[in-house]
Amino acid sequence: MTGDGTRAVRAGLPEPRANEPALPGPAFAAHYHLPGEVAGPYTYGREGNPTWTGLEQAISELEYPGDPAGDPAGAPAGDPVAETITFPSGMAAISAVLFSQLRPGDTALLPADGYQLLPALRERLEGFGVTVRTAPTGDDAQLGALDGARLLWIETPSNPGLDVCDIRRLADAAHSRGAVVAVDNTLATPLAQRPLELGADFSVASGTKALTGHGDVLLGYVTTLDPELAAAVRAWRKTTGAIPGPMEAWLAHRSLATLQLRVDRQAATALALARALHDRREVTAVRHPGLPDDPAHAVALRQMHGGRFGCVVSFVLPDRSHAERFLAALRLVDEATSFGGVRSTAERRGRWGGDAVPDGFIRFSVGVEDTEDLVADVLTALNLAQTNGV
Repeated sequence: MTGDGTRAVRAGLPEPRANEPALPGPAFAAHYHLPGEVAGPYTYGREGNPTWTGLEQAISELEYPGDPAGDPAGAPAGDPVAETITFPSGMAAISAVLFSQLRPGDTALLPADGYQLLPALRERLEGFGVTVRTAPTGDDAQLGALDGARLLWIETPSNPGLDVCDIRRLADAAHSRGAVVAVDNTLATPLAQRPLELGADFSVASGTKALTGHGDVLLGYVTTLDPELAAAVRAWRKTTGAIPGPMEAWLAHRSLATLQLRVDRQAATALALARALHDRREVTAVRHPGLPDDPAHAVALRQMHGGRFGCVVSFVLPDRSHAERFLAALRLVDEATSFGGVRSTAERRGRWGGDAVPDGFIRFSVGVEDTEDLVADVLTALNLAQTNGV
């Protein structure tokens, strides 16, 4: 069995051919030569593209390693084969699952503390006659609202609060009630957490974040082991035209080679930063699943692999003004809204108005800068924010 880094470097690559690149360049094609009857994998640009195929195979290998005869990861022979469908953004991927699976009269259970655009999706779903319930991620609270649900949507770790729930426990309970289960795996990445192995029907993610990791690509994907579910999501992509560009798909595939390096570095530095923040009197509510005293740690330790507890640290400063002074004083950190990139970013999350967080709540995404430099920059900025506020 090969390691995560080896698998990430080799995932989705074609068989080597003399004088050909290891990763073929993007295929820019709206149509393909199609003589005679319609046949073959590529017929029209909205339905398929060779560049998508390579990326989708790569993500499938990471989300659910297959048969050791055909995949070096070493899963048992005869395992089902994962199918991945890529999209132009994470929201397109989320929408494809929800709207391909739910019908008028169905009930969906969403996290109350999930990504800030979920409430907007709730309005859309309710407009189409779908009943939507919500419950928090922490303490597996969604268990109490499962009865009658057709679909359970899990986000773990949650964004931005970093709560963690037990995927296996929730998936088993949902399946016993006839519900399908989708897990937003964006923050964890498939190197830290593989929802399909834990019983989920869908693993969904924004590839914009850590998967591509450079802050220059919008992408999303859905992975499933069920061919019928895959067909439904793929049909949704075809009919809505929610397709990724070949250049974006190629850039994403290229970026996978460094995924393990980036994820491990970011997770280690995020934990170091969280520990440093614990010692600051003006900083409260520090959250990172890797901290032994974090409420999410016990479940994360069982469920997330290799000490990879994510690149995000959240914490609260006394008020909005204090938070803004802190952000302005940072020198190695971009004030931006995203996470998972090679450059550290941070923001006062309450500025968007969509999350139930205090005015001084900071979502901090750790990049791949030297740990000592980044921690020093944060501590200096905290000192300046304290001094300038006096």
